[in-house]
Amino acid sequence: MTNRGEKTSAHSSVAHSHPAGGNTHLADISFRTFVDAIADYAIFMLDTSGCVASWNPGAERLKGYTAADILGRHFSCFYTPDAIERKWPDYELEQAAKVGRFEDEGWRVRKDGTMFWANVVITALHDPGGRLSGFAKITRDLSDKRMQDEALRQSEERFKLLVERVRDYAIFMLDTDGNVVTWNEGATQIKGYQADEIIGRHFSAFYPADDRRAGKPERELAIAKREGRALDEGWRVRKDGSMFWASVTITAVYDSRHELRGFAKVTRDMTERKRLEELEQSERRMSEFLATLAHELRNPLAPLRNAVSILQTVASSDAVVAQCSDMAARQVSQLTRLVDDLLDVGRITAGKIDLRAAAVTVREIVERSIEGVLPLTDARSQRIDVALPDEPIQLHGDEARLVQVVQNLLNNASKFSPAGSAIDVRAVVEGRTALIEIADRGCGIAADQLDSVFNLFVQESRNRNPADSGLGIGLTLSRSLVELHGGAITATSDGPDTGSTFRVRLPIARGTQTSASDSAPGAPGDANHTAVRVLIVDDNRDAADSLALLLQMKGHQVNVAYHARDAVGEARSFEPDMVLIDLAMPDVDGYALLRTLKAMSTLHRAKFVALTGFGLAEDRRRTHEAGFDAHLVKPVDLAVLDELLANAAQAS
Repeated sequence: MTNRGEKTSAHSSVAHSHPAGGNTHLADISFRTFVDAIADYAIFMLDTSGCVASWNPGAERLKGYTAADILGRHFSCFYTPDAIERKWPDYELEQAAKVGRFEDEGWRVRKDGTMFWANVVITALHDPGGRLSGFAKITRDLSDKRMQDEALRQSEERFKLLVERVRDYAIFMLDTDGNVVTWNEGATQIKGYQADEIIGRHFSAFYPADDRRAGKPERELAIAKREGRALDEGWRVRKDGSMFWASVTITAVYDSRHELRGFAKVTRDMTERKRLEELEQSERRMSEFLATLAHELRNPLAPLRNAVSILQTVASSDAVVAQCSDMAARQVSQLTRLVDDLLDVGRITAGKIDLRAAAVTVREIVERSIEGVLPLTDARSQRIDVALPDEPIQLHGDEARLVQVVQNLLNNASKFSPAGSAIDVRAVVEGRTALIEIADRGCGIAADQLDSVFNLFVQESRNRNPADSGLGIGLTLSRSLVELHGGAITATSDGPDTGSTFRVRLPIARGTQTSASDSAPGAPGDANHTAVRVLIVDDNRDAADSLALLLQMKGHQVNVAYHARDAVGEARSFEPDMVLIDLAMPDVDGYALLRTLKAMSTLHRAKFVALTGFGLAEDRRRTHEAGFDAHLVKPVDLAVLDELLANAAQAS
């Protein structure tokens, strides 16, 4: 075997000579052949002073020097001027001589002046007596690895800067126990903690006390560890104790050996989205409440209106009876209008109101509005003065809704004006706009209230005239309906007790205009001349009986069924021309009854009308799809019912 001294002499064969020996000589030759064959490493010898004593082909390829160029020169020529100035080559040799080996990475210089990143190992060599005889130096070019490492470092640095500067998301790391180890600007923005206040603390500090007691933070880490990530939405706590709704993702982070290194946590403040969702739910619940309220109010209104209509139909010489029936009619109409307004506000708020636009004139709108308000103005001995142009002003809009607007304004003018006063209504054309103006001589509006009178549930004169204050929704509804038509509504007043003027501006329709007489609806009532067999199915006995009595007084034959199960037998024996069906009955609902009745061959010519307190567009769509011929909302508009009866008479 070759001893340590003999192996050392083989490493420094260029600088030293050795006694001839068969095995040792062969080992030297074999080792030199091995070293010379290595092209990827610079392997060479230094003497004790640091001068190059041997040179392999790998050293020539890596550093650019030939053996003739470099042998005998000090190895410091491979170092940068900065390293030479701080005597780094000498330090490397000193450390290698002291501890036997020195390793370093750093920039080195080739013969042509170019630089490369090198891994260097210097090993001290000793003779058989233990004296230092030189150094073996192995150099490897790691420039590619250095570039990759630097690119990775820069990428990590950029990513770190990116994460740190994100403000809309809290992005931070947890160790394996759940303690915070990094913190970005978004985390400070959302949670309120500075980095030095939270790093090192357990992330359960962000959870409400109930969640901490229930072990939710630890449970989320366990899920992330088991499944890779955990998702959650819920309330979280800021530094100041305030709460916010958070969307949270916790991702387990593993190293290359698949050992858990910690968790990445991303939190987003979703409070605004949560608020909007709750607002939408609240609006939906309000719409449902208003629809239910309207239904419940309309059910008792139906028999009241029917009874009042009967009283007005029956001739009476008693002035008190006539006065009371007229008063009851006005109050029922007022209550019905309030119910409709409430429901319309809900529809507009939910964006579910539909306009049925068609050609209509301003004269038609004004005349129908005045007709609707006359009971109120007559009761107060008020006069309505109308000034309209001779030529028709043509609009394209929903006539019923525009009448509702003007009638609301007239109602307000009447309520807030003294008895015996006058209300002025005029209409003019201004460019492509129709202006409808309603002026009263009533209590007026304070200057600081002119804008707010259109807000929901606001009534400027409530304190001064509480009896006539109303719900404060009429003007809100009017403004919304006018704006849906592409128009505008404004209020003016010189102050309290000076009267008020409301102006409605609507776009004039383009195209050929028709006269008012062309589009005016025909007067109802012809249906009264033809008797029709009518079956009323309603579990509300007062509503059914009062409507039956009213129709009988109009000359129709009427039968009543208070339950769906009785309606089938009545229909089979009575063979009605029209069936009025209440939808919400306790035993069988109106839809199921409709299917049964339509299957009867004897009723193939009959008209089926839904009778309900629900009047939303969805309700009408549902009854139409179910096969009803018409949809009547309680209390029934008798003019509409008369028209349906006339159609049923023609069909029969």
